[in-house]
Amino acid sequence: EPHPLAVVNPAAAPKLLTLPAEKAALVQAQGIDQFVLMPFTPAVAQLDAEAFVGRLCDEYGMHELVMGYDHGFGRGRAGDVELVERLARQRDFRMAVVDAVRDNGQPISSTLIRSGVAHGDLDSAARWLGRPYAIRGKVVRGAGRGRTIGIPTINLEPPDARKLLPPDGVYAVSVTVGKGETGNAKRYGGMMNQGPRPTFGDQARTLEVHLFDFDGELYGETVDVEWVQRLRDVQAFPSRDALVAQLERDRQAARATLNR
Repeated sequence: EPHPLAVVNPAAAPKLLTLPAEKAALVQAQGIDQFVLMPFTPAVAQLDAEAFVGRLCDEYGMHELVMGYDHGFGRGRAGDVELVERLARQRDFRMAVVDAVRDNGQPISSTLIRSGVAHGDLDSAARWLGRPYAIRGKVVRGAGRGRTIGIPTINLEPPDARKLLPPDGVYAVSVTVGKGETGNAKRYGGMMNQGPRPTFGDQARTLEVHLFDFDGELYGETVDVEWVQRLRDVQAFPSRDALVAQLERDRQAARATLNR
């Protein structure tokens, strides 16, 4: 952390599928006791592969290294499977190589998944990830307009600029409230407006979610929002009544999608 390209070539750094806090939650959900992100700095970028492995052994007490079949690391990406096999024998650690996972013969990569998310192909992205694409965020106070039209919403804090988002629009979503590790997590269906709110002259991108069958306050809470299906584009409405009518149609469409 951050992505290596953000240090060595910032202009080429890709948007992220999982932010650090999201990675930690996903890893810990698998029963891992300790999760550590190594800071990637200009000094780390200058380490050759042998020095990098040495640091993993000496500073992190590495017993086993798991790497992808085509992964390269260290200065010039010179650290490949053959080199690590030799270092494993020298430094007495185990290694495991993960072969390509394929979908209809196509290797699944982060580049492929990013393309799917960026183009709104959420079904393919979920299949490749093995889970729905999601974002974790804190609930903050909004303008409160939703309550005045009978559709209360929760507003997420502006997302980290590094996070990859699908195209703006109105989505059917699934939202987890509470912490799974404490056993009090609860899931709700909902619909989310991602993008500006042109009816109110607000051009800033926001993530605003109406939760189905929920009545309460979540200010300051952290929630996980899964994109399920895009329902329509963001659009401006000529009147309050026109907006309310469309939101009711969105609610019906979102419920139907989530009940499939």
